[in-house]
Amino acid sequence: MSLAVDACMYKEEFYVEVVRLEVSNIWFTLLSCLFFMGLVAYISYRLTKGEVNSSEGYFLAGRGLSGTFIAGSLLLTNLSAEQLIGLNGQGYRANLSNMAWEVTAGVAVIVLALYLLPKYLGAGISTIPEFLSKRYDDGVRRLTVLLFMFGYILVTIPSTLYSGALAVMQLFDIPSLFGISYGQSLWLIVWIIGIIGAIYAIFGGLRAVAVSDTLNGIGLLIIGILVPILGFIALGDGSILQGMKTIATQAPEKLNAIGSSTDSVPFAAIFTGILFANLFYWSSNQYVIQRTLGAKNLAEGQKGALLSGYFKLLIPFFMMIPGVIAFHLYGGNLASVDLAYPTLVANELPIYLSGFFLAVLLGAVFSSFNSLLNSAATMFTLDVYKPLFAPNADDRKLIRISKIFGTIVAVVSMAISPLLVNAPDGLWDLIRKFTGFFNIPIIVILLMGIWTKKVPPMAAKVVIIFHVIAYYMLVWGTDQLFGLDLGLNFVYVYGIMFFVEAGIMLVIGRVGKSRESYRIPYRPRGDMTPWKYAIMSSILLFSAIIGMYILFSPIGLAYSDGIVSPWFLPAITALIVLAVLISLWSIRKWNGRYAHYLNRTPDQAENHTP
Repeated sequence: MSLAVDACMYKEEFYVEVVRLEVSNIWFTLLSCLFFMGLVAYISYRLTKGEVNSSEGYFLAGRGLSGTFIAGSLLLTNLSAEQLIGLNGQGYRANLSNMAWEVTAGVAVIVLALYLLPKYLGAGISTIPEFLSKRYDDGVRRLTVLLFMFGYILVTIPSTLYSGALAVMQLFDIPSLFGISYGQSLWLIVWIIGIIGAIYAIFGGLRAVAVSDTLNGIGLLIIGILVPILGFIALGDGSILQGMKTIATQAPEKLNAIGSSTDSVPFAAIFTGILFANLFYWSSNQYVIQRTLGAKNLAEGQKGALLSGYFKLLIPFFMMIPGVIAFHLYGGNLASVDLAYPTLVANELPIYLSGFFLAVLLGAVFSSFNSLLNSAATMFTLDVYKPLFAPNADDRKLIRISKIFGTIVAVVSMAISPLLVNAPDGLWDLIRKFTGFFNIPIIVILLMGIWTKKVPPMAAKVVIIFHVIAYYMLVWGTDQLFGLDLGLNFVYVYGIMFFVEAGIMLVIGRVGKSRESYRIPYRPRGDMTPWKYAIMSSILLFSAIIGMYILFSPIGLAYSDGIVSPWFLPAITALIVLAVLISLWSIRKWNGRYAHYLNRTPDQAENHTP
């Protein structure tokens, strides 16, 4: 799920502090940016030409995506300007506790790769609502689509465009450059980003999105590594090692990822609300997992998903450490915490790389935007239009309807996005709160549908309606209606609602148990042989997550009396030895059993027979 930027709105008075480039340099940046963007567009076009003539080719890339393209697209789909700027702003302002949203996503990725993806591909589905219709009924399918559309059109897509526009305006003085007002600049950038992103999504389909995402992902990794290196060199007066030593020994508490109760992400929240939020985002959010649904087989889907989990471990290094470097370089002299990354980039990145950086930044925005657009159009076409209005529609008509709907969503989102400038302070926190309207009920009914066979469709419908009302009351309603502030962090509300709603479904299933067992059909459209290193890679990924928290903790780099504590090396050594032993054991003992488990027919699974 994307991290909300905890900062004030960007008003015109901040722009006295924003880096101003010379006009000649700006035009060089813009032209070189257009070159790199054009190169990505050309390569994407060449690799996808003639691949979108069928509905499967358009919506699911012909079910032919390899693990590399899946991982690259997942990475760029997840990352956007609001994280690049916002996470670094949090590193500048506080510490690394916000890395929980990113690093612990690996746990949800493991659940997707080993458990849920085999079920999705085994059912031969194209969308999550379709999967729910097979387990429940079409009523649940339509309610789920409604939840997704509410979140995408009113919250996620506009905020993605808005954050991208603000990122560009932080780096370049657009009003002065073009002689227009702040508001006009915002509208201009939003519509430019929206139109370019829509072209990828509407006319290229999922394969074009995946290819362009992968290319932009390579660029993001290059920039992500380069910026902190340049920052360390600046901090160490030319010595990268001295710069590293400075952040490890001066104010080491900035490197602590173990959040306290006063931090925006308390450590306990990792095991409650964040766990379920990540589980939804990485295991059931259509615009994220649509790439894995387009995998050529299960093995490639698992490779792509798990590789993206390893990429997430890099996020603290190039999306939070630069913020810490900016703290040491500029102290508290920045007008907004969210100027930390743009200021560092503008001061340290060579001018000849500025266009490449801007292209990568916009690529991340395009990725999130066009992925959301593609998924919204896919769900509307396959989950609403086709089953309700045209069950016999051919591929050409389905693609045409998808393009029309995608265009409508793009225009509406581009019209809403600039209006967010009028929102009160705390906009980004509000966006995360609004995500709570649809993430928890969807993951609850999905998991309960898989884990139970007698819970009826009515239980899912009750939970959806209950959640919308109860979530509003817990987060806003009691205070707005009765003046009673419950003092509950909305992340904890996520966890509370998950268990309450799972309990509601079990009770309804017990009281109104259906006579028939609901079973998800097994109709795989590709090879269901798992990747032979899936379990081993999952073990190593989980171990690496633990290692990240050891590294960024009071026994690691946040140690106050040196670079690391005496306990650091023994803890890391023990973790590595244990991970290697369990991995080797998994290859010998678990791989065969796991493959056998996945290849059981539904009847064999029901009777627990080989």
